[in-house]
Amino acid sequence: MLFDHSLSFAIAGAGLVGRLLAWRLLLLGHKVELFEAGSLQHSKAAAHTAAAMISPMSEVVVSERSIYDQGMRSLEIWPRWMDELNAAKAPQVLYTAPGSLVVAHPADMAELEQFYLDLNFHLGTDNTARWLDRNELLEREPDIAGQFDRALYLPGEAYLDNRHLLERLLEEIARLGGQCHANSPVEFTPEARCNGQPLRDFDCIFDCRGMGARQNHPDIRGVRGEVLWVRTEEVNLRHPVRLMHPRYKLYIVPKPDHRFIIGATEIESQDRSPVSVQSMLELCSALYTLNPAFAEARILELDANLRPSLWHNLPQIEYISVSVAGAEHPQNQVMINGLYRHGYLLAPTLVEEVLARLPEFTQSSN
Repeated sequence: MLFDHSLSFAIAGAGLVGRLLAWRLLLLGHKVELFEAGSLQHSKAAAHTAAAMISPMSEVVVSERSIYDQGMRSLEIWPRWMDELNAAKAPQVLYTAPGSLVVAHPADMAELEQFYLDLNFHLGTDNTARWLDRNELLEREPDIAGQFDRALYLPGEAYLDNRHLLERLLEEIARLGGQCHANSPVEFTPEARCNGQPLRDFDCIFDCRGMGARQNHPDIRGVRGEVLWVRTEEVNLRHPVRLMHPRYKLYIVPKPDHRFIIGATEIESQDRSPVSVQSMLELCSALYTLNPAFAEARILELDANLRPSLWHNLPQIEYISVSVAGAEHPQNQVMINGLYRHGYLLAPTLVEEVLARLPEFTQSSN
């Protein structure tokens, strides 16, 4: 990515992609202003609600092969970026890649076996998943081994502490000289404006608004997700664990300070209302079947949010030059959207792709 000189960028939307993009542009020596429609400290972005798994093998059976390929690239990028981020300041933001486990109770073992067959179908010789017997599972995750006869191990998959990451990115953006504007919604009419004022003093403007971009792009839809946060010192997990079930696919991800995030629901709905009793009961009952000691866990939080998605559930990057009355040059805009349930899986790859194309895009219209 070769830029002839320092450029000026505006970014609308301070979710995961917006913050990562701002951080990387600042490291390249550019000027960046980040605009968020709501609060920066109390984010309502889907990235704040997410479990933050980087799990290309887990996702390929329900998505395109391209998601897997991009996710594998993200698994190469994340460790390098996290090393850079953690070198700047302590405490360290958690990032670990122990692989993940997929399990099923005896009555649902056919679901797990089908999952393995689907991996073979989608990945062929790239399928590195392997079966663990009870003794091998006992070595990896003793606190759930007693409930299952075997498990499927997916090597290389990772997870991180997303809320700490989002906070650290905001700190780094400010430290590197980026300007952050809370309660500053950007509208694209099609010219970008903030609080009615045109954003004309920028070489390029990024639209990373997620669901906030729906007013301009009605093909964006929300897919509701619901999660439960609990805390207990009675159970320890090293790996993200997925529990196969005919009605839902539960996942549980360990977080620092003996916390766990549990999710399963995926509802085609624009509803942002609180978590339903039914969903909570399903999450709690499935959690209990992993280890009965979870019965004494303390519920910390219930959260629901919408994943911004397109009809094909694939991400989209769109480069646009908008003619602006009275301006010498068109306004360069780049929309990044449609990450669906793959935010942490794909974000580094998308940011890398945008940065690689940006010199050509910004120079061609100046």
